[in-house]
Amino acid sequence: MLLIFFLLFTLMFVAFHMPLLRLPYFWDEHGQFIPTALDLLRDGAWVAHSTLPNIHPPGVEAYLVLWYKVFGYSILVTRVAMLTLAGLGLLGTFLLAIEMSTKAAGAPAFLPPLLLMVSPLFFMQGMMAQLDMPAMVGTVLALLFFVTGRHGWAAATCVALVLTKETGLVVPVVLLGLSIWRRDWKHAAFYLAAPAALGVWLLVLHSATGQWAGNADFARYNLSYSLHPVRIVLTGLRRFYYLFLAEFRWIGTMALVFAAGKMRRLVTAAWIPVAWVFAANLLLMTLFGGAALERYLLPVLPLFYIAVSVALTTYRRWVGGMMTAALGLGLIASLFVNPPYPFPYENNLAMVDFVSLQQVAAEYVEDNLPASRIATAWPYTAGLERPEFGFVQRRGLRVVETNDFHLSSIKAIPPEQFDILIVYTRTWAPEGGVIQFPLVRRFLAKFYEYAPEVTDADCEKLGLTPMVSWSRRGQTITVYKRTGLPGV
Repeated sequence: MLLIFFLLFTLMFVAFHMPLLRLPYFWDEHGQFIPTALDLLRDGAWVAHSTLPNIHPPGVEAYLVLWYKVFGYSILVTRVAMLTLAGLGLLGTFLLAIEMSTKAAGAPAFLPPLLLMVSPLFFMQGMMAQLDMPAMVGTVLALLFFVTGRHGWAAATCVALVLTKETGLVVPVVLLGLSIWRRDWKHAAFYLAAPAALGVWLLVLHSATGQWAGNADFARYNLSYSLHPVRIVLTGLRRFYYLFLAEFRWIGTMALVFAAGKMRRLVTAAWIPVAWVFAANLLLMTLFGGAALERYLLPVLPLFYIAVSVALTTYRRWVGGMMTAALGLGLIASLFVNPPYPFPYENNLAMVDFVSLQQVAAEYVEDNLPASRIATAWPYTAGLERPEFGFVQRRGLRVVETNDFHLSSIKAIPPEQFDILIVYTRTWAPEGGVIQFPLVRRFLAKFYEYAPEVTDADCEKLGLTPMVSWSRRGQTITVYKRTGLPGV
């Protein structure tokens, strides 16, 4: 029966992604995780050498390498491998929802995986070679095994979890604490395996790089930078907004708030470890992680949907049905509609627009300017250099890398080092959006190093003129050529 549900969830999810299965990689995929996986596949290197190593353990890369060994390396294999893992997460969510809804009427356990499937964040991350969807899978399965008393399986899952993402350590720490509180000393010892496994990885990483976090800049950005008091407060507000209000989740939050009194009789012992893991993850993801990306919240998103699904059973059937339909339709709409404020493109289908524009520009440059020296921002440089990332067909493009498209960054590149500049929309800043307000821009500049991207006028002053440009749903990519370079 479990296999049937796993296949049902997985095949549905893969079917939803059919048009995207060969989409080139996005940002950290080809900037970090796929190069690391290929280093492991081709050289047996557990610590990346073709990209800058960092603290992230190589669990996801090892999982992908198993697929590559069987089916060969390709973008299609990567996408299917990640969607299969997401299917396991959907099954785990369904089973955990059953354990948490034993006192509820009806069959609310079916709703959380369905809501996850249409949630923009899970929909996009479910096919991407990144860490947070796999961390969600590990979190849900560890909780499922813990609440059903299978501590050996829970501890083994925690080991896999921390070797997927280091912040997953919060789960075995919580489960260890609960076991000690219950005076279950035997099973408490099981949960020491995960910290030990993470410690072994850190020793391997330190031995290879001389850094406990893999590189000093990664440690600074994700630790000291994120711990600034203003950034902590804003990240906390951002976490609360996204999890409880954004993408029409305010409907689910309202369902929880107004059903709070009736929910007390529906809460079982399974809710205690879930609540502690939810709170601990939320706190950790507020304090650490310089980019404060919404994908860091994936491990707690299914827990929210499970609670909402149980809360909906306390309403009259027609009321609960209307709220469920409104929430589902709102989530689907949020896949296509971008917010009026800066957000990571990987949160919805804006990621497809972003990658598609980069693919078009790469094809143009490869066909028409193959001998030119191209300046652009990381990680697009990797996409232009390496055909295995899906943007170009052959090696040979020469690139010069910058971290961003601030005017000062472009000025810092010696003019004699590049002939072509490719500028793409790195920050979502639509006309009429909040970033247009001077007060917001000053705040972001002071606390987040924000600066506007170069304009055509800026480039003209640097001796660069627009050659060709493409736009898609508010995003743009432009190829500039140095003045005097023969036209194409």
